Amino acid sequence: MTGYRSLSKEERAEELKALQAQYEKAREKGYQLDMSRGKPAPVQLDLSMGLLEEAPETLVHSRKGADVRNYGELAGLDEARELFAQILGLRVENIIMGGQASLALMYDCIIKAWVFGVYGGSKPWSAQGKVKFLCPVPGYDRHFRITQEFGFEMINIPMSPAGPDMAMVRNYVENDASVKGIWCVPKYSNPQGYTYSAETVEAFAALKPAADDFRIFWDNAYVVHGFREEDDELANIFDLCEKYGSTDMVYEFASTSKVTFPGAGISAIGASKNNVSFLLKQMGVQTISYDKINQLRHANYFPNGLADVNAHMKKQAEIIRPKFDIVLETLADELDGLEIGTWTKPNGGYFVCFEGLKGTAKRCVQLCADAGVKLTGAGAPFPYGIDPEDSTIRIAPTYPTPEQLKESIRIFCLCQRIAALEVLG
Repeated sequence: MTGYRSLSKEERAEELKALQAQYEKAREKGYQLDMSRGKPAPVQLDLSMGLLEEAPETLVHSRKGADVRNYGELAGLDEARELFAQILGLRVENIIMGGQASLALMYDCIIKAWVFGVYGGSKPWSAQGKVKFLCPVPGYDRHFRITQEFGFEMINIPMSPAGPDMAMVRNYVENDASVKGIWCVPKYSNPQGYTYSAETVEAFAALKPAADDFRIFWDNAYVVHGFREEDDELANIFDLCEKYGSTDMVYEFASTSKVTFPGAGISAIGASKNNVSFLLKQMGVQTISYDKINQLRHANYFPNGLADVNAHMKKQAEIIRPKFDIVLETLADELDGLEIGTWTKPNGGYFVCFEGLKGTAKRCVQLCADAGVKLTGAGAPFPYGIDPEDSTIRIAPTYPTPEQLKESIRIFCLCQRIAALEVLG
């Protein structure tokens, strides 16, 4: 196809008119298609129904004899901690089990640092005046909503296929003591699907923060979520932190939200011995224990640990991969050569990130909505919901059926072309 910039103004106007006619026909069909969030499809959730079929007598006592129906075991059951230790490549003593969502653990760590401070820190974050948080962009909107809630100044850090701009990260972290943390989704990042390079992970471990209470929030949400043969490799940040003596700097998070049941899974924090002791002391005031029945249920469901998780995720991949192929093939068929956008081609995770022409994202999302295709709001992958270029759109392929997805992406491409032509004039 000929690039739109190469067309004359008259040719672009003619093309726009033709596309608008197609768009009106699509609107008249009254679609109701939802690609707004990265949710597992029902058929994915069906894979985990065995969790609910476990015999009650298997959900009474832990391996060491603790009654999981009762209080106790604040750090979590050993079985569940071992499962996450294998998933994250850590020792069991470095794992604290949480509730059903890692996002809740992240929020909890922020609020605890805000009110009480962190291990080794001189003051609570709230007692230090203006504080800042680094935000690789585009990124996960719910991360940004947490730090916005507490009034942090959020600073955009550009992303590349290798991860965040580490020269910029280093400059902020090592020269500004008001910088308290950074959000990271290091494997199959949300929304671009990038995996941080080994050099990037080592650069994080080697940071020498100006603040005594700086923390890396390492949200390893997609650690087992590859869906192609060429699964990306992510270096173990704690191994590298041991090399640099910086293990206290990192909180790592993971959950089974997109492995088993979102909202009914189990979650964990990976942290240094010092951080584990500090956090457990705070947690002991907040709760007596999290849901140990669900922890044991998950441990029983994956008796061989990571090997069973990986086998389960291969079944998930068989469902997810064709949907990503639909998106990528349709984008290529409809938009290649027009020179109006680029998109990522991840090996795992839950999203494709589309980068259109400046000033087109909001218009495209609105056009899609009017045609019955609901997308994540334009600007959502940026702090304060503001995309400086108004060009980034997050595409979430997993929830729709393949048939719905084909129609959704076709309409998306149509709307993207209209928005581009309107901007080009």
